[in-house]
Amino acid sequence: MGGQQFAADALLMDTRGLDRVIGLDAERGLLTIGAGAQWPAIIAATRAGDDAGVPAWAIRQKQTGADEITLGGSIACNAHGRGLTMAPIADDIERLSVVTATGERVECSREQNAELFSLVIGGYGLFGVVVDATLRLCPRRKMRRLVDIIDVDDALNAVYRRVAEGCVYGDFQYAIDPSDDSFLRRGVFACYKPVEEGEVSDDGADLPREQWLTLLDLAHRDKHKAFSLYARHYLETHGRVYWADTMQLSTYIPTYAEYLAQAGRGGPESLMIGEHYVPPDRLADFLRAARGVLRTHEVEDIYGTIRAIRPDTTSFLAWASSAFACVIFNLRTAHSPEGLARSAAAFRGLIDAAADLGGSYFLTYHTWASMEQVLRCYPRFGEFLAKKREYDPGEVFQSEWYRHYRGLR
Repeated sequence: MGGQQFAADALLMDTRGLDRVIGLDAERGLLTIGAGAQWPAIIAATRAGDDAGVPAWAIRQKQTGADEITLGGSIACNAHGRGLTMAPIADDIERLSVVTATGERVECSREQNAELFSLVIGGYGLFGVVVDATLRLCPRRKMRRLVDIIDVDDALNAVYRRVAEGCVYGDFQYAIDPSDDSFLRRGVFACYKPVEEGEVSDDGADLPREQWLTLLDLAHRDKHKAFSLYARHYLETHGRVYWADTMQLSTYIPTYAEYLAQAGRGGPESLMIGEHYVPPDRLADFLRAARGVLRTHEVEDIYGTIRAIRPDTTSFLAWASSAFACVIFNLRTAHSPEGLARSAAAFRGLIDAAADLGGSYFLTYHTWASMEQVLRCYPRFGEFLAKKREYDPGEVFQSEWYRHYRGLR
């Protein structure tokens, strides 16, 4: 990964002890909680008023793929979920308190210390330690899953149709077999529409662990079959009803690489993730370019998703600077000079392909982007580094990612 969460010869702060529920405003739908709380506990905290007869509240969104991430971590990277018409989590933060480089605890919001507020959200931990935050909630609702198998050419219109029908969440899992015509062209489009009636499914919205392992194994050796099984599972769940908050919880398998190694899949390797953003009406053009990049560099895309994102008007260094289609790649990367070089070249090619179409990429998943690419996608990056030095002249808060790009200036 890009080293945002690590720093050699430095102290790593574990904030998970800062997990106390400070207050739930049941009138306005606001939860104040310690920034060390992880998402399952945050979801549980929103339910604290259920038995008291007050309105039922829920989180609006959380990052996908993993649940055991702190609220402070989600704020630092300005996470996003599956919302079809949602901005990143910056839009969900009412206020926060942060300990700055001077040791002072500072209250921040859009009205109070607004600049620091904008720098902390999406500031990758470089401006202080978030102590607690207040989340804006939404009414807890049931959601019915609606599943279609569609072509990318229809994806934009499909999103518009589902939003017009009232769907709140959704994403598109694309086909990953580079030898097939469906590669980055066809996929599973699953959306979630609020409903009043319907029995909530006992099964989780995500695949259980064993099914995920089976699909991951197949994605490494029979990509066509992996996608077929994935599509079949989702089609079988069409019409099921889930709660909007627990539906967002994920199956995360931190040891799947070891599982594959034990199954004889080869030497040390892992998946390198990248997110690339393009204007929605240029999505098909980007995926056409991406097919060429991945095939040219002979890298395997093990798993990929496309989501919708609305503009972030809160954070200083906004990755969602416009309404974008967000395309996620997970590239199989061998831990060898050749394997790393292939993935690095592929991601640089994908960044250029997105930027050529007026898009961007997520900054901290890797450090393979050149400074020219960073500045092309984030014109305010120089200002961001200057603000870092202004608020933290002694560079108390650092990371390997920060050190890398500071050194390129």
